[in-house]
Amino acid sequence: MRVLTKDILQAAKQGDPEITVQGWVHRVRELGGISFVILRDRSGLGQLVFDEKPDLTLESVIKVQGIATLNEKAPGGAEVRVKTLVYLSKAAPDLPYQVNGDPAKVGLETILDHRGLSVRHPRLQAIFRIQATIIEAFGAYLRSQDFIEIKTSKLVGSGTEGGTELFEVDYFDRKVYLAQSPQFYKETMVASGMERVFEIAPAYRAEKHDTPRHLNEYVSLDVEMGFIESELDLIELERGALAYIFEEVARKNSAELALHGASVPSPDMVVKAPVVPYEEAVKLASAEAVKGKGQTARIFDINPEAERFICDWAMREHGSDLVFVNEFPRRYRPFYTYPKDTGDGKAASTMSFDALFRGLEITTGGRRQHDYNAFLETLPRFGLKPEGFGGYLKLLKYGCPPHGGFAIGCERLTQKILGLANIKEASLFPRDRKRVEP
Repeated sequence: MRVLTKDILQAAKQGDPEITVQGWVHRVRELGGISFVILRDRSGLGQLVFDEKPDLTLESVIKVQGIATLNEKAPGGAEVRVKTLVYLSKAAPDLPYQVNGDPAKVGLETILDHRGLSVRHPRLQAIFRIQATIIEAFGAYLRSQDFIEIKTSKLVGSGTEGGTELFEVDYFDRKVYLAQSPQFYKETMVASGMERVFEIAPAYRAEKHDTPRHLNEYVSLDVEMGFIESELDLIELERGALAYIFEEVARKNSAELALHGASVPSPDMVVKAPVVPYEEAVKLASAEAVKGKGQTARIFDINPEAERFICDWAMREHGSDLVFVNEFPRRYRPFYTYPKDTGDGKAASTMSFDALFRGLEITTGGRRQHDYNAFLETLPRFGLKPEGFGGYLKLLKYGCPPHGGFAIGCERLTQKILGLANIKEASLFPRDRKRVEP
């Protein structure tokens, strides 16, 4: 029976007569005629001891049988004294990437060029174990709140946000596009009577950027909810989701967090996260900038620098590295965002928000326009025509509740939990302007 490396210690304590261990050869060390081999499997690292030097290459996959014995100097406090060795797959000796090396000493492009090998490193694999927990916890929390998971098409006839940053696809005798978001499909299902839906799926943005915070293909954690009053209902939902995600990561991935020297906020910290209106947030960010750089450093918009300043303020004043900024001006939000009534007949701001976490925007959301006539009046202001929204307009025409939603960028959340320098590190196979392989 196979024993994982994490269970070698237990086998040694129980005095099991003989165990079988399988995995990848991570490291080989010779000492006084004895060979010490570090074996890697999905549970971690374990030590094998050979009385004779085995013919092993790094990253070969092997199966050994032997006796588990206690050794406080070995990884996990025990080791296996090998009696028999079977090669399951012998690796070629000319490894193009040193799996047992230090990833911090290797350039990101090299890591990504050899992703199939580099992701074998425990520290790099830890990123995606944590990401798996994020995705699992996100879905579990929403199901507990009576949400239904949906899967929508990623081939659409037009952009959901009316923009031009779309990937065009040949589709038989016509052109279609990769979906920027499942926005209208989520709203369709809310209007269908499901009321509460979510989706975990890729989204695509044909933006020609090259920054540490952008990807052209990313995993979007999307939510849509009916019968809301304002964006504040959505903010409270996200508080609950993030608190649960952080709890689950802390519970399931303590070892992976330790590999990165990382931590997650406590639920109490999430509860304390302030909600700051856009105009006030800009003033806060500007004041922070002026403190450090003088009057010429004033900030007039929430840009990446402002996001960092706002999060610094939230941590200092509220003890939280999470902050919500709401009431964005209409010029910064999609055409379907619900306007906020200022009481004077004007709608200078919207029922929308961003969530900023550790200096980076991880979420955009808000209430949507559900009134049929108001929606029609909005389209021309954004250079759009009703003909492009036939199916969607039917939803609004024949009964749609007040609703809204948000989307969390999975890679961004992963990046900030672990303090990664570049979002590409948080994507298994990142896609940007230059990279479409592996």
